[in-house]
Amino acid sequence: MKVLLVNGSPHKNGCTNRALEEVARTLEAEGIESEIYWLGAKPIGGCIACKACDKLGKCVFDDKVNEFRELAFDADGFVFGGPVHYAHAGASLLGFMDRLFYSSGRNGIENPFRFKPAAAVASARRAGTTVALDDIQKFFTISQMPIVSSRYWNNVHGAKADEVEQDEEGLWTMRQLGRNMAWMLKCLEAGRVAGIELPRQETAVWTNFIH
Repeated sequence: MKVLLVNGSPHKNGCTNRALEEVARTLEAEGIESEIYWLGAKPIGGCIACKACDKLGKCVFDDKVNEFRELAFDADGFVFGGPVHYAHAGASLLGFMDRLFYSSGRNGIENPFRFKPAAAVASARRAGTTVALDDIQKFFTISQMPIVSSRYWNNVHGAKADEVEQDEEGLWTMRQLGRNMAWMLKCLEAGRVAGIELPRQETAVWTNFIH
């Protein structure tokens, strides 16, 4: 089994990465393979609702979004982590997730995320982490992804990676998150072996507030 961890910070080895490293180490100790995927330092824009993905089966902008989507098919779980910018999750991470989930959740497009567990991680110097976690987790709830929690909010504090080392409670929370993710993956695998089928899906019904 494998978990993909997304580093949505423009700093490859910054605070977000340090938090994800703690989760990854714990997963490895639990026998779960892990890989940290860095989005890079270039800005990533959000979805433009062109719906070209309906025909292409992927986002019309061929960048990190499509690259990660291909990797996601072989993953069993996900952790999306990002920094807090102006009291919410960083825009590049949200733009990435906006296009990634939109182009993966359209009718008739194979979805690499549905029914796979996911967790959100946020890093901040001081405040805004709970808002950032809420930003990220909404993508999971609309995609039928079980959310993995820890024993506290999944966040770390510090302005630099070495300051995160001093956040003993934050790192403890990351380790528990890793153990909880490993436990859920093993439970899901046991269910598959026992022949428990995925929930039956109905054809989507689209309405709005006009009709």
